[in-house]
Amino acid sequence: MELRDLQSALNARGWTPPLALDGDWGGKTETAIDALLTEAGVKGFTAWAPARKELAAKQVVMKLQGIETGAIDGLAGPQTRYALQVWDARLRGHKEVETWRDSEPVPPKVADGVWPRQSGVPAFYGNVGADQVKLALPYPLRIAWDKGQTVKSISLHRKVADSAGRVLARVLDHYGMDEIRNLGLDLFGGSLNVRKMRGGSSYSMHSWGIAIDFDPERNQLEWGRERARLARPDAEAFWKFWEAEGWLSLGRARNYDWMHVQAARL
Repeated sequence: MELRDLQSALNARGWTPPLALDGDWGGKTETAIDALLTEAGVKGFTAWAPARKELAAKQVVMKLQGIETGAIDGLAGPQTRYALQVWDARLRGHKEVETWRDSEPVPPKVADGVWPRQSGVPAFYGNVGADQVKLALPYPLRIAWDKGQTVKSISLHRKVADSAGRVLARVLDHYGMDEIRNLGLDLFGGSLNVRKMRGGSSYSMHSWGIAIDFDPERNQLEWGRERARLARPDAEAFWKFWEAEGWLSLGRARNYDWMHVQAARL
């Protein structure tokens, strides 16, 4: 979505006098964007740089079109980047970008494990967003799209929090902080987030707080093992620690979404 697309969307919402579709950041465009963000209830945007306000306005426009963007914060996190892909695909008439995961093959039968299959997640974990606790982390995580911000705890479902804590403690003991940073295991892409799957119509495993994403920039949703950073041999131990607790890597199981690990089987 370019600035002229945003200007067009503002005009379509009835902004008068209509903005010139010139792709230039000027006083009239900024006034219209400020009005949109105010209407959307966005807090603190008056202190933001123009580029951040522009992205926040794009997030609002996409949200009004039914595209999930995550928080309206003007930051280019993985959900916002995916939303922009959906916006572009809709303009080109490529609707499959929103549904490609709905046609995934039925997984092979596997032995029963600690966690339920995805189909059994609601019965096992309850309602989306419910029964969450804060997991105190053994090492701090940086927000992947705002690396100057760190977190010392994350929200997870009560049933999985202790398990995740044991895994991350093993990760710290095995790799140490220097190698953790090299692998991107300190780059937090999200845990609890009530939303639909990217590329699907069912709720994401994040909606129950039973999934965690790491380093989304270098392990993007549709990247396979030839591109994803966490598909390399030096990340093998990381995945084995999760698998020892029954968690599943979509990257290792399906060769996409190498950022993601979940406490649910396919």
